[in-house]
Amino acid sequence: MSASSGAQKATSKFFDRLFSKESLRYLCTTHFWGPVSNFGIPLAAILDLQNKPPDMISGPMTGSLIVYSLVFMRYSLAIKPQNYLLFGCHFVNEIAQLGQGYRFVMYKYVNDDKKTQVSADQKKVNN
Repeated sequence: MSASSGAQKATSKFFDRLFSKESLRYLCTTHFWGPVSNFGIPLAAILDLQNKPPDMISGPMTGSLIVYSLVFMRYSLAIKPQNYLLFGCHFVNEIAQLGQGYRFVMYKYVNDDKKTQVSADQKKVNN
């Protein structure tokens, strides 16, 4: 058996499994589309980690999203059948929201001396 026939066999097997009745049935369930549509939340949080200034972060909303993702990570494993796609979505969101929370805490509570310096400099410019 040549390498190319082995690759063809593997490719054929992959596509047979991908387009099987079970796979297509799964694609038509909320077990698939719920997490897929939910992935907008962690994607937005990841983009905000790079683009949003820390003074624009809402502490209460970030805290709520941290708790929300923890709850749904647990829920995704408690249901039968377990939904690993939902778990992955909320795991990514948890990491992103913890990053946002870290930025918020550093800006709001840790770097107070830098904020007062910036506001003092702005007052000098305005006067």
